[in-house]
Amino acid sequence: MEKYAVIKIKNQQFKVSEGDEILVDKLGDAKLEAEILLLVDNGKIKIGKSKVTDAKITLKKLKDVEKGEKLHVRKYKAKSRYRKKIGFRALYTRLKVEKISR
Repeated sequence: MEKYAVIKIKNQQFKVSEGDEILVDKLGDAKLEAEILLLVDNGKIKIGKSKVTDAKITLKKLKDVEKGEKLHVRKYKAKSRYRKKIGFRALYTRLKVEKISR
């Protein structure tokens, strides 16, 4: 059986196992805090009312700032010669899940 958890970081939820790498919105100087919402360990399921209190997750910050894929937004209005192109690139922080413990 496998061991995984559903965690919440900056109002985003992720399903993670030990050794996984995830991309979250840029944390910057904010403290790295993750709430465990669900924990599955060898078929035993632990669900918290808001969060699981007796479980811990160890996260390591691999890259502080990583750029995401570039998005292009184009605006166009017919018959008025209006055209606009805007680019956007999100910033992420790469985290590694080192350990999930009870």
